[in-house]
Amino acid sequence: MSTPITVTQSTFKTEVVESNVPVVVDFWAPWCGPCKKLSPILDDIAAELGDQVKVAKINIDEERTLAAMFQVMSIPDVMVFVGGKKVDEFQGVRPKNEILEKLHRHLQP
Repeated sequence: MSTPITVTQSTFKTEVVESNVPVVVDFWAPWCGPCKKLSPILDDIAAELGDQVKVAKINIDEERTLAAMFQVMSIPDVMVFVGGKKVDEFQGVRPKNEILEKLHRHLQP
């Protein structure tokens, strides 16, 4: 996948849980300054890693149930899912290389 996708409660299972590649899920909101800084970094990662990973964006204002389900307390909150299970998480803006380092641990060789 070369560009981030928008995920909703109705598409979460098929796009994240049933994904055959690791999924980076970005919980964000349009009014969040740090979210706006992180977004182009995640866009770059999606383009760079192509089909090895999926980048999904969840707007917490529109998907309050998903945000509550994953206990999102501050944004941006980024979670990595592999095989339908959360395997990593970080809050706030991180440098691209740090995010890539986290992801490479979960990519297929």
